[in-house]
Amino acid sequence: MSTMRVPEFRLGAVLATSFTATLTERQGEPVERIPTPSRLVDWLAVNGLVVDSCSPSQLDRARELREAIHAAATAVARQEPLPSPAVHVINDRSVHGHASPVLTFEGNWEWRLASRSVEDALSVIAADAVSIISGERPGKISLCASPTCRAAFFDVSRGRTRRWCEMNTCGNRKKKQRFLASKHQRSAFTS
Repeated sequence: MSTMRVPEFRLGAVLATSFTATLTERQGEPVERIPTPSRLVDWLAVNGLVVDSCSPSQLDRARELREAIHAAATAVARQEPLPSPAVHVINDRSVHGHASPVLTFEGNWEWRLASRSVEDALSVIAADAVSIISGERPGKISLCASPTCRAAFFDVSRGRTRRWCEMNTCGNRKKKQRFLASKHQRSAFTS
């Protein structure tokens, strides 16, 4: 019996851009991290959005939202006009769910899904996208400096100068390339 190896999730502090990271290496060999409805259910649960189930058509709608968020975030990062199809998808997903922010006893807040449906979860992701794409939240949308990745991420660093979607993946890959090039150059110089 063969089992399909499913790539691990890339999780970040910003829900909307973490969701777009369910498809990585967009300019290289794309890696789909939610290939099945059950993997979307898993991703949502890891991000505090527990749903009862997911159908193939709901997975399609989720991926459509993911790509709309990525398209809009990419436009913002490049200081281009927002693509109207992406805006329509984000707005549609935002208004078609029933989720509410609720206060926890620890003094934080979290989303409460009305029906534990994928539509409710997608509305939360879309609302998060609206807040970062519109500039409502402090931070800056940037694109990963990796030529094969080019993921959109929300930079909340002090100087807003982050270059990589994740230092432990794309950033380390670049550091390793520089180290190996330097090592190769040193060995060629001493030979």
